[in-house]
Amino acid sequence: MKMMVKRLDRIFYPKSVAIVGATPTTNKIGNVVLKNFVEGMFDGEIYPVNPKYDEILGRRCYPQISKIAGKIDCAVLATPADTIPEIMNECAKKKVGGIVMITSGFEESGRTDIAEKIREIAVKNNMPVVGPNCLGVFNPYSKIDSIFLPMYKLERPRAGNIAFITQSGAVGSTIIDLAAYYGVGISKFISYGNATVLDESDYLEYVMNDKETKVIILYIEGVKDGRKFLEIMKKVNKKKPIIVLKGGQGRGGQAAAKSHTGNIAGSYMAYNAAFKQAKVIEADGLYELFDIVKIFNQPKPKGDGIGIITNGGGLGIITTDFVEKENLHLAEFSESTKKEIAKILPPYGNVGNPLDLVADSGVDSYKKAIEIMMNADEINVLIIVVLLQTPPMDERIIHVLTKASDDRRKPIATISVGGAYTEAYRKILERNGVPSYSSPTAAVKAVERFVTYSKYIKKLK
Repeated sequence: MKMMVKRLDRIFYPKSVAIVGATPTTNKIGNVVLKNFVEGMFDGEIYPVNPKYDEILGRRCYPQISKIAGKIDCAVLATPADTIPEIMNECAKKKVGGIVMITSGFEESGRTDIAEKIREIAVKNNMPVVGPNCLGVFNPYSKIDSIFLPMYKLERPRAGNIAFITQSGAVGSTIIDLAAYYGVGISKFISYGNATVLDESDYLEYVMNDKETKVIILYIEGVKDGRKFLEIMKKVNKKKPIIVLKGGQGRGGQAAAKSHTGNIAGSYMAYNAAFKQAKVIEADGLYELFDIVKIFNQPKPKGDGIGIITNGGGLGIITTDFVEKENLHLAEFSESTKKEIAKILPPYGNVGNPLDLVADSGVDSYKKAIEIMMNADEINVLIIVVLLQTPPMDERIIHVLTKASDDRRKPIATISVGGAYTEAYRKILERNGVPSYSSPTAAVKAVERFVTYSKYIKKLK
């Protein structure tokens, strides 16, 4: 498997791709995938393969893999399950670099016989196979996109540093959609389905050595080799943070997972223990998963001293409550910090943490308060609550918060609660790489996970 993992570069950085099962029929998987490569501006060679056609989307169509004269780095297979072993043998003879197998109808349907043939051919030829029964893969850096959902329905995220590894295509597509909507950049998207050849542990090892990946999101339902999984999590998490969501925690979910990918979900207690042992970050639901990953684009904090800035006293109090619930430390201002803060407050303002700038404070007050806390040694993380509905607040706050995030001296998290107007501002902040949250709960939970992981990494050094 080690050789296969190394050869995954042929799938994620191909110079040529064959789409087996390509078709001119709109909304068929083979048509969508071919369009993805053409419209996504993939600059390598694209070979449609289907014996029924001579040409698809203005490109010559080949009857089979062996008839293609050029070298093939990656083959995307979207044909019926019964045809797959023969096509794989053909790929092996052609020395195809790797395969993305979108086709379903294997372990999840009880066809373990075909699945075993796939595995035998792949192992014999050291040919990496992603899938089968998967959504596909996406790499914004190389423009490879075998996700079989059309771009007008599922926007693709920009290039970034977050790798998504998912057993479920549906969960993966949801996260991809959210990432694109909020402007969160990704490095790799891997939907691996049944994991017939390569499993979640192999993909974790691959992205551990991927230069574009800094943070890893993992969605799993069940694993085949628990010991291997635990050991690779320990190894990878020391180098790059893993944020994991486990599906199939209850009996009903476990049964559904078995029919979904053919993998047994197993006892959630065992998985939970493994996550704790490996020190990976476990999320409780999709939105929490997404909330947590946002903060990891910030510099690691040097401690757990939290500084809160707000222009709404009540929101500051609620945020403080959650800081205490999550066992974080609310920083106590030094005398020098207090003196600097007193200079920017009105006569009726109070110097304290949380720092309430009061509702009639504007953008300039935020700018000065942020700078003071950035310079305060006792503060390690800034949580900035902005009530955007107040009259003095205007679009300049976007620049102030973006600059604070880009400062890189300390991590920040912003909180803005409200409707359409507020959400429009939050979306801009997300696209600017500023961790933005719609509730104190979500923000503080994310900060706690980030602080805890940073302490863990600090102890290793």
